[in-house]
This record gives sequence, C-alpha cells and structure tokens, in this order.
Amino acid sequence: MLSFGSARIHSAPFGSAGLLSAPFGSAQLGWAAFGSFRLRSPRLGWAPFGSFRLRSALFASAAPPSAPLGSARPFPAVPSGPKTFSKLFQTFDQVAAHLEPEDLLKPSAGERLQAPAFLRKLPSILEAWISRYRRQLMRSISPQFLEEIIGYLQKLDLLTVEEAGRAQEASSLPEQVRAVVDILAGKGSHASQSLQSFIETTNSQLYLHITVYEPMVQKHLESLQSFYENSLEIGSLQRLTNLLLVEGLTDIQQKEHDILQMEMTKGLQNLSKSIPLEKLFLPLSKVSIPPRISVTTGVAGIGKSTLVKLFVGRWTKGLINRDIMFVLPLTFRELNTYEKLSAERLIRSSFPHITEPNCISTGAARTLLILDGLDEFKTPLDFSNTVACTDPKKEIQVDNLITNIIRGNLLQEASVWVTSRPAAASQIPGGLIDRMTEIRGFRAAEMKDFLDQMFLDNRDLSSQVLHHIKANRSLHIMCTVPGFCRIYGSSIGYYLKNSTGHPQEMPVAPKTLSEIYSYYFKMALSSDWPERQRETLRIEQAVNNSKKVMGSLGRLAFYGLLKRKHVFYEQDMKTYGIDLSLLHSSLCSRLLLKEDMQSSTAYYFSHLTIQEFLAAIYYYTAAKRAIFDLFTESGMSWPKLGFLNHFKSAVQRSLQAEDGQLDIFVRFLSGLLSPQVNQLLSGWLLVKDEHNSYRNQAISFLQGCLNTNYVISSQTVNTVHCLHEIQHAEIAKAVEEAMKNESLAGMLTPVNCSALAYLLQVSDVCVEETNLSNCLTYNICKSLLPQLLFCHSLRLDNNQFKDNVMELLGSVLSVKDCQIQRLSLAENQICNKGAKALARSLMVNRSLTALDLRSNSIGPSGAKALADALKKNQVLLSLNLQHNVIKEEGATALAEALLTNRRLITLHLQKNSIGAHGAKKLAEALAQNCSLKELMLSSNSVGDSGSVALAEALKVNHSLQSLDLQSNSISNTGVSALTAALCSNKGLIDLNLRENSISKEGGPAIAHALCTNCTLRKLDLAANLLHDEGGKAIALAMKENRALTSLHLQWNFIQTQAAVALAQALQSNGSLASLDLQENAIGDEGMAALAAALKVNTTLADLHLQVASISAAGAQALAEALMVNNSLQVLDLRGNCISVAGAKAMAKALKVNRSLRWLNLQENSLGMDGAICIATALRGNHGLTYVNLQGNRIGQSGAKMISDAIRTNSPDCVVVV
Repeated sequence: MLSFGSARIHSAPFGSAGLLSAPFGSAQLGWAAFGSFRLRSPRLGWAPFGSFRLRSALFASAAPPSAPLGSARPFPAVPSGPKTFSKLFQTFDQVAAHLEPEDLLKPSAGERLQAPAFLRKLPSILEAWISRYRRQLMRSISPQFLEEIIGYLQKLDLLTVEEAGRAQEASSLPEQVRAVVDILAGKGSHASQSLQSFIETTNSQLYLHITVYEPMVQKHLESLQSFYENSLEIGSLQRLTNLLLVEGLTDIQQKEHDILQMEMTKGLQNLSKSIPLEKLFLPLSKVSIPPRISVTTGVAGIGKSTLVKLFVGRWTKGLINRDIMFVLPLTFRELNTYEKLSAERLIRSSFPHITEPNCISTGAARTLLILDGLDEFKTPLDFSNTVACTDPKKEIQVDNLITNIIRGNLLQEASVWVTSRPAAASQIPGGLIDRMTEIRGFRAAEMKDFLDQMFLDNRDLSSQVLHHIKANRSLHIMCTVPGFCRIYGSSIGYYLKNSTGHPQEMPVAPKTLSEIYSYYFKMALSSDWPERQRETLRIEQAVNNSKKVMGSLGRLAFYGLLKRKHVFYEQDMKTYGIDLSLLHSSLCSRLLLKEDMQSSTAYYFSHLTIQEFLAAIYYYTAAKRAIFDLFTESGMSWPKLGFLNHFKSAVQRSLQAEDGQLDIFVRFLSGLLSPQVNQLLSGWLLVKDEHNSYRNQAISFLQGCLNTNYVISSQTVNTVHCLHEIQHAEIAKAVEEAMKNESLAGMLTPVNCSALAYLLQVSDVCVEETNLSNCLTYNICKSLLPQLLFCHSLRLDNNQFKDNVMELLGSVLSVKDCQIQRLSLAENQICNKGAKALARSLMVNRSLTALDLRSNSIGPSGAKALADALKKNQVLLSLNLQHNVIKEEGATALAEALLTNRRLITLHLQKNSIGAHGAKKLAEALAQNCSLKELMLSSNSVGDSGSVALAEALKVNHSLQSLDLQSNSISNTGVSALTAALCSNKGLIDLNLRENSISKEGGPAIAHALCTNCTLRKLDLAANLLHDEGGKAIALAMKENRALTSLHLQWNFIQTQAAVALAQALQSNGSLASLDLQENAIGDEGMAALAAALKVNTTLADLHLQVASISAAGAQALAEALMVNNSLQVLDLRGNCISVAGAKAMAKALKVNRSLRWLNLQENSLGMDGAICIATALRGNHGLTYVNLQGNRIGQSGAKMISDAIRTNSPDCVVVV
C-alpha cells in the first residue's frame, strides 16, 4: 500500500489485477482512498462492502465494458515517469475538489453504504470538464476543428441545426467555441463526455495541450501579456501585418550599409508578393508544410522588434496562430549575456514557469522560438565549423547552440523565427531558410499618420514637416523607415518651431544628413524634446553638464562601430569610463536606450545613425589633438599628427571597407566641416569657424578620391555624398544641368562619372526617365551598372553600343533585385549576339515590361532568340523590333512565341521585310492569341495575300485593338478582305491603311464596314487613291456610323464633291472628333460646306486643312462658323492663301470664339496687315495657347513687333512668327 498524506492507494499483486484496475507505471492500481475513507478492490467484481464504486480507469486510458459511466475518460491520462505519483495525487485532488465532506465519511464496521451522494456527484464531475477547460477550449480550437466538432455533435443529435447556427453567428472564433460549450453544459454529462472523447480520439495533441500543458501555457501567457501589453510604439502598425515574401538576400543587402541600400534602390517598393502576419508560419499551399526556419529582414529602425511585439501580443490574445502552444520570444541582447547554454537551460532560464522543457524539445507541444536581432549578436554564426550537438541537456557555446538549433540538431520540432538587418542575416545559409520575408517601409498615407501621431497637438506643424520631407527626394526615401522618420520629423519640427524666433540660429531648413542630426542633437542638448517640457536648467549649464557625457558616449559609439558592436552592457560602460549614474540624465535617455534583462542591463543607441553621428563627433574632436591613429584603440601606431591626416585616414578606411561599415560615419565627419553644421553646433559641440582651416583641403582630398579611372563603387558614390555633406556640390550641379539639357556627350570624365552615379540615385531629373542617350561608352556603362539597376525607365539610345554592352546589360537584367521596367536601346549597333544576350536575361528577368530595340541589326537569329525567351517570359508587355531585318524567318519565330505567350500586349515589327509569308504566320498566331493588343507591321511588303490572312484572323480574334498596315502595297483586294472582317470583328479600335493602293473602288467596301462596325475608333486612309467617289461613299457611311472618332483622308485626290458630302455627314454625325483633309483640293466651295456644318456640329475638335486650295472666301466662311462653334480646338490652315481679307475675318472671329486653342496660319500670304489683325484680336481672346504666323512675309522687324504684341495681349500664348 502506498500512502500520500491522507490518501492511500492499495495495489493488487502484479499480474493479478482486478478486472477494473488500470496500469500505472510499473504497478497496477486498484481502488483509491480519499481522506480516511478506503476503497478496496477484490480480484473480481465490485466490493460488496463499499458505499459506492469508483473505477481506477478514472485515471487510465480506457474503461471496461461493465463500467456504469461509459467508456469516455472524465480525467486525462496520467503519464508515467519520475513525477508519476505527484501527478496522480494532483488528479485525486481534482476529484476530491468536487466531493462534499459527507461523501468521504468512513463507514462503520459491517455497514453497507450505497453512497448515493457520491454517485450523484460523478455526472457533475464529468460535466465540469468542459466548464473547467472552457478558457483553454476557447483559446485552442481552430476554425477547422470547430467545424468538425459541430458536425460530430450533430451526428449524435447533441447539437441541433438551430443551435449550431446560433453558435456560428458569434462575432469571433472564441465566442463561437464558448457558445458550443454553453449549449453542451446544459445537456448533462453525456454531452460533455462526448466532446471530451471526440477531442481525445481525433486530436490527441490538442487534448494533451488542454489537460496537461495548460497550467504552463497559462502562466506563460500571463507572463508575456504583462510584458507586451503596453510595449508597442506609436504609429500605424498596419504595414507590419503584411510582410513581403522574398527569395533571398540581394547582393546589395548583403554588402551595403542600410542607408546605402535605400539610396541605391531609390526606396522602390519590392515587387514581391505579400504574406499576412497570421499566415507567416503556415504552409503556402495544401501540399506544402509549415516552414521550420523563417527569417525576417529589415533595415535599422524599420520595425523588426515592433513586429515581434505585435505578433506576440496578438498571439497571447488568441487572435493568430492558435495552433502554436508556446511562443518563446528571445533577443540576442539577452543571449549575449551567456557564454554557454543547453537547449533546455535556454528555455528554463528565460521562461522559468515552463517546468517541463522536454515537451518542447521532444515536439510534444508545437513551439515557435523567436530570435530577435541577429545583427546585435556578439559572435558571428559559423555554420561551416560548428560541431553538431543533439543532446538538449548538454551545455555548449551560445553561438554553437544557435547554429545547432537552426540546423535542426536541437529543438528539431520547434519552428524558429529570426529577425535581423539584411547584412547579418546573410550569415545563415540560404539552404537552411524555409521562408524569408522583408518588412516594407511607410507608404505616403502611413508616413502622414506617423507624423500626425508625433505632433498630435499641432497638425499644422505635422503638415509642414511632411512638406519639407517631400521636397527632398533623397531624405524622403529614407523617411519611409519609421526610425529615421522620427529623427527627421523631430529635427524639422524643431527647426520650424524655432526659426521664427531665432532666425540667426536657424538659417535654413536641414537638407543634408549632417544638418538633420545637428538639429536633432541641438534639440536634445537644449532639452527641447517632444515628450517633455523644457527643463528649467539654463542652456549654458546643460552644455557644460553634457560635454563629458557626449565625449564618453562618443568614444563608446566610435569603438563600438569599429567592432560592429551596437549593444553594450555595464562592463562596456565601465571600460569606456561612463558613469552609470549619468546615464539617467535626460540627454542620455534621449540618445541611449536601456533594457533591463534577467541577469543584466543592456544599452543601445536609439538608432544606428545616432551611434554613427556620435562616433563622428568624437573622432572630429579627438583628431585635432591625437598623435596616434585613432582607429587603433590601444594607441600603438605610427604617429599621425593633425586633423587632416586623421580625416584622410578615415576616408581611406571607408573606401577600403567592402561592406560600407564606415560610409555614413565619414559622411557625418565630412558634414561637420560644413559652414551650416558649424553654425548650428558652435558653442555646443564644435568651436565656431574652426572648420575654415580644414574645409578646402578636405574638399580637394575628396575630389582626388573620385579620379578612379572609371571604376565606380558604392564607396566612390559615397565620396560624392561626402562632398554634398560638406556643401560642395559644384561637380554634381554641372552634371545634373547637362542631364537636363541632354548634353552629357563628351563631358563624362572619371570625376563626372562618379557625380553621375550619385545623381542617378538622388536627382529629380531621373525620376520619370533616366536619359543617357548619345553619351556612354562601354567602360562608362560598365562602371554605372550598379546604379542603372534601379532606374525605372532607362533610355540608352544612339550610344553606338555593340554586342559586348548587351552582355553587360543582360547581366544586370538577370539580377533578382533589378528594377528596370522600361529599357530603350534604339539606334545602336546591336547584332544577333547582343540580342541573344538580352534574350537569356529575359528568361529570368521579372521587372522589364518594355524593350525597345528599333533600328538595330539583330537579324532573323536575334529575333528567334528573343522569341524563344518570350515563350518563358511572363513579364514583358511591349517589344519593339522595328527596322531590324528580321525577315520572314524572324516573324515566323515570333509567331510561334505568340501561340504560348499570354503577356505581350504590343509588338512593333515595322520595316523588317517579313513579306506575305511572315504576315500569314502572324495571322495564324493571332487566331489563337488573346493577349496581343497592338501589332505594327508597316513597310513590310505584306501585300494583298498577307492582308487576306490577317483579315481571316480578325474574324476570330477580338482582342487585337490596333493594327498598322501602312505602306504594304495593299490594293482593293486586300482592303475588301479587311473591311469584310471588320463587319464581324468586335475588338479592333485603330486601323492604319495609310500609303497603300486603295482606289475609289475600295471606298464602298470601307463604307459598308463603317455602317456595320461599332467598335472602330480611328481609321487612317491617308495617301491612297480614293478620289471623290471613294470619299463620297465614306461620307455617306459617316451619317450612320456612331463609333469613329478620327478619320484621316489626307492626300486622296478628294475635291469639292467629297468635301460637301463629308460636310453633310458632319451635320448629323455626333462622334467624329478629328478630321484630316490636308493636301486635298477642296477649294472655297468645299470649305464653305464644312463651315456650314461647323455651325451645327458640336463634336469636331480637330480640323486639318493644310494645302487645301482655300482662299479669302473660304476663310471668311470659316470665320463665320467660328463665331458660333464651341467645340473646335485645333485648326490647321497652313499652306493656303487666305490673304489679308481672310486674316481680318479670322481676327474678328477670334475676338468672339473661346474654344480654339491651336491655330496654324503659316504660309497664307497674310502680310503685315493680316498679322497685325490677328495679333490685335488676341487682346480679347484668352483661350488660344498657340499661334503660328511663319512664312507670311512679315519681315524680321515686323515679326518682333507682332510677337511682342501677341505676348502683351495674351501672355500665355506661344507665338511662332
């Protein structure tokens, strides 16, 4: 017999246990006793003397068929192990808690008790299971499992359809579970047992979590809730609820400083897909598995730790990832305080309430281990030389512990989430990472909300700050990072609040990094902080008290930067002579943050750039008196005297560093030499005007660093940034001006190339389009590749590029972080080899949407290579191969690509001699392709047979919207086929048949199509042979057509009759907006008819009548129409002879007309008098924006007088005289 306090357990002999006994460890337990009331078990049956029957199966895994209470277990199975009996005792206590004292009375000798009270209690004990675990059920049951439960209970008739409906109408998942539990609680013990049995048999892991791990889980939740409840920062957190799925780190992310990453990428949003935070640790598809190792990257200040806090906070509330039982958030700041740890000790020491860490190490409870801030870990992770360890109890070096956890040697079943700055994340081999995500920066609305939160009491100030941020593109890019936005916003806010009262101290708004941080530090030193009122301590006293602290913190910042150390502990503070008592001052608390941990206290600068600026101030101050190299902390080095020698040493070390570690530091160091920064910090941290003795020599040294023989690195570009910080921008300004004027040719020296690389990152000139046409060579292009990578729209036309440059550009287009969307390489010397290089890049590129290769010589083989790429590429939307001699073989290859490609929208193949055969192959492709919208085939000798084939395709293809068949020797046969297709086609909008051989016999066919077709908007029939007969047929059709908006009939031998017919059509037509009749001898009679139509027409906006044999009479008729017409905006009368009389009539009309915007009266024999009339008329006309009076025999002096008069009368009007 075993005894536990007042409870005694009698065990039957081994192997002879009674029918109702259950195994427990190595003993088989029979009846149990509570208090002094003993329950015995004979070998068979129930005790004849007992007052009631209590089965030991109550604590086992099953009950015998004879059990009166069913087969379900009312209490969880008690596991075996070292703590078996203590757990059993806890279970006894759970039963006893439901019994009244009279149930536990010991019977008198010989008395046969039935104990009806206890028997009545047992159903309530069972029913209490769902009540006792109500909260755990509400936290743990997933939506899918709740549906299974409801379905099971409905099958047992324990839940009606109405009850299930009421439960599912609850506002949230926990409330839905609560509703089901409440319904079952009112239906007696059988309902409770059924739910318990179903959960146990179908989801044993969940059952174990609810009944065994829940006490640990509950304490863990309470611990996390108390820590994370009020730890989230201000500002919109919505951006953190969707992370960007990325395929790995880019080269720039692995090698460059965070700020350089943003500058090089121009702050462009990653085009990757996003993943909601709640799905971060779920499979991406039904056939995949959850990720074990997840890594989330982001630059300093982007919100990685805030993301962790947000996730943990939501998890503790049961809002996300309810299937995870334990979330274990750890920071590398904490791990830095340990030398050796085992996996189990790691859990116990950080989460002491988790008393059974083996449930995590064995995978019994699904666990997420969060390791926040890998970039702050004191020891680099070495996955190549780490010794494998699989023993969770063995203590090893902490870095080895982390690598073994990530490799899966320890905590194999736990999910691991690592957050880090990008460069530090590269320590983890890509093959070990199952999912990599990236935190995006602010969007415009989010930035505004963030600033509004910063300046809650002054929304006007918030708007002004935002205006300043948007005015500086480079700084605007960096303000997409919350940490930097807070610093910049504070600095601008401080400037705006103080500039009115102290203009001599606040001369200009900060534009450079150094100026921003100077304002920020001045604000901190003067105790003017957004969160606090101005301290009563006088500024002079504040300066004196702060100098010692700033010097100590600066030294800590500088040598920490050299050691790549960003987190410091009390021992570090003592090493650098920092008085810990001073760290509680307001200044320190604003620059240095403190975090109390279990075993120590960690200190870190509020942002990486704060550490870098402090380091620069320390170096600047120390360099003036140091006699040894400051980069050698021990002081043992060759003597180095004078500030300039130390300045050169810092710049050279920055240029030699491969990871940009010192780039921002030397920018700040250079900025401290600028007049603006010196003025801001004089008397605080700098001596007034001391920069004057160093600045010019520093500028000369920096410029010398740019003479790099066309080898441009990110460090070289950073040197131009240093010149910008020091306020020497002459070189960059000269290059930027040349970019604006497109005059870069011949001026790209090595120094100017460096400036160009800098401008490609920061200049507003490059926002819409980066135009580097006619100025680049192979070497220059090669040196600029890293900057070209992030140009959205890039023009490299007419640079005489050959195939070797295409190899370079192909390599750029193949990089996964390439952001080029539009690339123009027109008018170069690209042959088939270059086209093949570009084609290889298109196989993998995911950014390029438009490629222009017109006027090169790629030939049929080059076209075939591009066609093969199109079969795989799913990004390119527009391809221009005009004038590339691809011939019918190239067209055939492209046609094959169109059979499978579903993305290409525009294809330009003008002047390629594809012939009728090539056109037929393209037509066959069009019969199946449904994505192409625009096909340009002008000057390709398509002929009638090719046109007939294309017409057949148009009968079934309704996606093509624009077809250009200009100059293709198409006669009436071809046009008849095309117009017949238009009768059934529902997609074509624009048809160009200019410069073909369509005669007057083709007019009726075109007219028939216009009467039937209701989708065609633009028809170009210029330079054909329609004559009056064809023109009249088309005019009659225009009376019925209500779709066409533009009709070109230029140079078609149309005369008066057709013009009159068109005029009659215009009187009833309500759709035509543009009519081109130039170079047709319509004469004054035709003009008069059109003028009459204009008096009633309200839709025609453009009328082109160049060289139309119009004299003064026609002009007078037109002028009368203009006095009443309110729709015409463009009128071109160039090359007629309206003379002075016509000019006077037009001038009279212009005084009245308010719709005309563009008027061309060039070469119309106006003379001086006619021109003066027009100029005078503009005094009362405020609508005209362009007037051309060239070629009217006005003379130079007259032209000036007319021009001056028009500018005086109508200053907004552009005058060409």
